Amino acid sequence: MAKELSLDLSRRRTSFKVSAAVLAIAALLLTFLLSIGMGPLNLSMSEVLSALASRLTGAELNEIEELNAAVVWDLRLARAVTAVIIGASLAACGAAMQGLFGNPLADPGIIGVSSGASLGAILVIVLGISSLGVWTLPFGAFVAGVITTMVIYAFSRPDGDGADSSRLLLVGIAINSICGAISGLMTYLATTDQLMSMTFWSMGSLSSARWLTVGITIVPAVVGLLFLQIWAKQLDLLALGERQARHLGVDVITLRRWLVVITALLVASAVSFSGTIGFIGLIVPHIVRLTIGPMHRYLLPLSALGGALLLMLADIAARTLDPPGEVPIGVLMGALGGPFFLWMIQRRKGR
Repeated sequence: MAKELSLDLSRRRTSFKVSAAVLAIAALLLTFLLSIGMGPLNLSMSEVLSALASRLTGAELNEIEELNAAVVWDLRLARAVTAVIIGASLAACGAAMQGLFGNPLADPGIIGVSSGASLGAILVIVLGISSLGVWTLPFGAFVAGVITTMVIYAFSRPDGDGADSSRLLLVGIAINSICGAISGLMTYLATTDQLMSMTFWSMGSLSSARWLTVGITIVPAVVGLLFLQIWAKQLDLLALGERQARHLGVDVITLRRWLVVITALLVASAVSFSGTIGFIGLIVPHIVRLTIGPMHRYLLPLSALGGALLLMLADIAARTLDPPGEVPIGVLMGALGGPFFLWMIQRRKGR
């Protein structure tokens, strides 16, 4: 009897998680179409679908339909796809980092990984490095992100009894302060054109998204998300503590090193083309964890879906709150994420 109840409960939990995934995908598709249609030139859903179909079928278009198709295909579609890639990368990265550090407060922005990756991009801009062509900026952000993540882990590494939240946050404050100081020095040395680019990094935006952006960001995003999903079970064991994970057969040192590299790769690919966008890696995994539980084989993909959805909603707000201008996405996420972070701290204090 007890075994049957346990199986029934397990089936219900699995069914709930599948339902949550289906709802998330449906919401993502709807928001994707809304993102393509909304902006200074608003398009109805039928106009969006017609514009998407026109380039695929090669149908003849009148002047207005041609304009709609140009707006959809040349501007908004690439931007929406970029939002999906970057939002999914940041949210999945946040979920993985929380497993790596054993701390639900871990987030690429709060603990300094985003600042480190952004600093790498700023150094590339100010120093005029271009040896790798279009890959120079992502590579610079990636190297800086790896170094930053390694430093953070070295100073706030979880012990056998779990992680110290205050130590992780203090390390994050120090890393953000150091990166901010070096970025300030680069601001002092930068030219006027370089300052305009650096302002973009500090506030975050998807205004520069193009199909080239999609082509460059999608490869590290797919690779990173795939590897994280492969390591989902090991992340579950790592959440028990490093000592317990070793006893259960996990090669903790190798896993830790690869997690550092992959999370830095995901953050760098996002930062390289969107600037610093904070709190997605904190908000989304936390909500998903409260909804479907801590198992990473569900947590990682649903966090990726939620991150893509949240960033597209933020991008819609950024484009529609002050037309024809744009509110920086980093500003909107800060306004949303700051109170959420304080709520999380208060919630943990209550426990």
